[in-house]
Amino acid sequence: MVGILSVALIASLDPAAQMQKARDSARKSDLGQIQKALEVYYNDYGRYPSSFENKIMSEGNETPARWGTSDWQSYMGTLPKDPSSPQRSYAYSSATGESYYLYASLERGEKDAQTCRDENETYVECPNAPADGCGEGIMCNYGVSSSNVSL
Repeated sequence: MVGILSVALIASLDPAAQMQKARDSARKSDLGQIQKALEVYYNDYGRYPSSFENKIMSEGNETPARWGTSDWQSYMGTLPKDPSSPQRSYAYSSATGESYYLYASLERGEKDAQTCRDENETYVECPNAPADGCGEGIMCNYGVSSSNVSL
């Protein structure tokens, strides 16, 4: 009897879904932290950092800051990387320095109300997302941006 209840409890909790939720929560938190650092950068330089290959380019650096490293130490101890890296990655885009877009791919995309949706509330890839996505063949379905633009 206890064994049957244990199996029923484990099945109802769906550990795989719980792990996906945890990774998606980490992605949202990471993007929020990066967003705060981008605002500090804007206050220092009067513009957002440029982008190269979906990465952040810092003032005075010739190479982009790599996700998961301390390459952007002035603004974050470690620039977060997607919890499912290298399959998934974050993507940053800023063409003019006047605005930016920052993207991730949530594993529970269609089930998450915060993912990008069109005017019919249909689950879609985020507008302005990079052509190469948030990993090879992985659509960017969640994003944040500077306050002067919207996704």
